[in-house]
Amino acid sequence: MTNLSSKLIFFSLELNRIDDKILNEALAAKGELSRYKPWFDELRKAKPYQLEDRVEELFHEKSVTGRGAWNRLFDETMASLKFDVKGEQLGLEATLTLMTDKKQKNRKRAFKAVVKTLDSNKRLFTHITNVLAKDKEISDRWRGFEDIADSRHMANSVEREVVDALETSVREAYPRLSHRYYAMKAKWFGKEKLNAWDRNAPLPTSDDRIYDWQSARDIVLDAYGNFSPYLAEVAKPFFEGGWIDAPVTPGKSPGAFAHPTVPSAHPYLMLNYLGKTRDVMTLAHELGHGVHQVLAAGQGPLMASTPLTVAETASVFGEMLTFRSLLTQTSDPKLRFALLSSKVEDMLNTVVRQISFYTFERKVHTARRKGELKTEELNRMWLETSEESLGPSIKLNKGYETFWSYIPHFIHSPFYVYAYAFGDCLVNSLYAKYEHSSEGFAERYFDLLRAGGSKHHSELLAPFDLDAKDPEFWSLGLSMIEGLIDELEQVQLAE
Repeated sequence: MTNLSSKLIFFSLELNRIDDKILNEALAAKGELSRYKPWFDELRKAKPYQLEDRVEELFHEKSVTGRGAWNRLFDETMASLKFDVKGEQLGLEATLTLMTDKKQKNRKRAFKAVVKTLDSNKRLFTHITNVLAKDKEISDRWRGFEDIADSRHMANSVEREVVDALETSVREAYPRLSHRYYAMKAKWFGKEKLNAWDRNAPLPTSDDRIYDWQSARDIVLDAYGNFSPYLAEVAKPFFEGGWIDAPVTPGKSPGAFAHPTVPSAHPYLMLNYLGKTRDVMTLAHELGHGVHQVLAAGQGPLMASTPLTVAETASVFGEMLTFRSLLTQTSDPKLRFALLSSKVEDMLNTVVRQISFYTFERKVHTARRKGELKTEELNRMWLETSEESLGPSIKLNKGYETFWSYIPHFIHSPFYVYAYAFGDCLVNSLYAKYEHSSEGFAERYFDLLRAGGSKHHSELLAPFDLDAKDPEFWSLGLSMIEGLIDELEQVQLAE
């Protein structure tokens, strides 16, 4: 892939050497070229940071022995790690799943297993983090990026001030969201503080239902279909065509993701499905990505891919549709309470935790510019940002300080994580608009997805009367989470 793509580097470099006046005249003329104006606009943003051809070629070719090699080492190491839980050797995904087990002893054992294995490999993970942070600093310095996250913002087609406003808004909301919720959860468990292994613990009145694959398929497709039959129609081929790899198997990478391949071919969904309600939500999430990729394919290879900030729109919206559908079908008060609390926790993990991750990354990359970081320094930064985001009702037990080391986003896509919070708040605001007035919403929504990367987020949100530069945009998204916590508190008081 590197050998093939190296022969194409000249293309964007030479296009950016075209005089602005000549290019603008060509794009203004009627014809096929004018359709690609959004792509040219994005390409021109990279012009100030573009290096001469030979240097660009060198950077690209050496990526296979540089960043790419370290990414591969991390992935292969993570996939091969074993975690000893009471004599049973588990992979990371299965061990982390045990940390959401109903039995506290199982959660604690899983936590201890993660701590032990990560501690045994801390030297390697520290080294990988240092190398990749330095690699990024070298690239940023040569290209002339001012801020450590500017290259990500440019790739996401989002302004730095918008992301700064997002981070500030969420951090200011920590006490009203995560601090408040975890204090409530500690009381539900009859404790003053929750241990780290209890943070994602199911409630005593939890939803223990296990859904087989067929049931999960039906739940998600029904939820999609209730919103729009067309949405379900686009989603069905993923199940019928074998485009989803769902089972947990030895050596398989943890997590879940959707891969769009190329516009002329269908996407693939990669899951680790274990049958819990949360796994059904993950299926709905990744299927949303897949549908987005299918609908945007009409834009062609240059404009089908979406910036990360908008790329989470269909996934989080699909997840929200599935949650609302399940909640409507659940009449048992205890199960409804469990579903609500689970959704709040997912939202906190998507918004609060991801912004905490972003803050942690900013600390790491800023400090790395002054020299190589020790494991203890990385651990300290992790604890600082975790304490700030989780609040006083979560005890960060010994060993938790190394949990930064298994987060793949830090390795693969520096500063990627804020896109989750951006997408969640965006979808919360979108869903609030949908609840207020659903007439014509579906068509405007599909137009947003079909646009792919051909429009800026401001253009995509305009038909819904939303603006990410407006502080009210973030307030609306965060208020939905706060509203669910209010509802849970009222149930608690009623009891």
